[in-house]
Amino acid sequence: MRLFRRGPKRDGDDTPRDAEYAFFSVAEGSHFRGQVREAFAERGLEVTVYADAVTDSAGRQFGLGNLAAVCHNDERGPRVWPKVIRDHVGMVLRTMDAPSALDTLPPEQIRSQLYPRVIGSEGLDRETFRYARPLAPGLSEVLALDLPESVMILTDDALAPLGDVPVLRERAMANLRDLPVEGHETIKDAGGMRLEVVVGDSFYTASRVLALDTLVRQVTGQRITPDGALVALPFRHQIAFHVIRDAGVIPSLNALAAFAASGYADTPGAITPYVYWWRAGSLTQLSDRDRDGDGLRIVVGEEFQDMLERLVARHPGDD
Repeated sequence: MRLFRRGPKRDGDDTPRDAEYAFFSVAEGSHFRGQVREAFAERGLEVTVYADAVTDSAGRQFGLGNLAAVCHNDERGPRVWPKVIRDHVGMVLRTMDAPSALDTLPPEQIRSQLYPRVIGSEGLDRETFRYARPLAPGLSEVLALDLPESVMILTDDALAPLGDVPVLRERAMANLRDLPVEGHETIKDAGGMRLEVVVGDSFYTASRVLALDTLVRQVTGQRITPDGALVALPFRHQIAFHVIRDAGVIPSLNALAAFAASGYADTPGAITPYVYWWRAGSLTQLSDRDRDGDGLRIVVGEEFQDMLERLVARHPGDD
């Protein structure tokens, strides 16, 4: 999985843009939706195509946002979109038409395939997910069942027959900690900036923020300091962190803020464009949109500022 994306043979930014997905030109958006319609038709379903979704005659709705982002980010370009779309539509329909895994799998197998997942809170139905754990403004933790072709986010009703939520979460966290590190790269410069970037095909790569202490040991062989770490989880397949040890936290914060915003934009499974301060499992947001919405700004509280001043005083040549 690449850290940075660049697609070939695409319409330039100077061409008129699609009203729903600005990463597409008008022509690319039309081509994308046409291929979606065709893929459903090949499966015997006539659908009504809207800007961001399609509906079939039974009233089932299929969102297009993630699929559009997958096509946009595929480095092979529009020539492969028809296959990507056909494969995705086939997977979605197989999943919807198959018996529920909750009805067919034994409880112990369900628990062995249970993972915590960090998602954006926007659109989360609090009545259906009363157990969801808030992590920070705009971020929540839910439990998910990992299946061969899909991930099932579990509701309160789905969890009820499986046991108490705290016990299920403990099992899910153990499963998360056992995940291998699929890909890792260190990004650093002479000014003290250092980022550890972990990527993977797993849908729970970014969710490893919930067990960041374990991930840091796996990647660096060291422990997180009492000052904690900076962390970004722009989309589900990527997490980046900087363990706070010295005044290198300052250039690393600026670099990570830009990195998070870039990774979040137009990405399937987007989670958050912001950077957070991780301490003992809690998250504090450190970056935000400019007031005019056109850029980013760093916003730190008194505790973080006190820590920065202490680190700079200890290493005066590093600022």
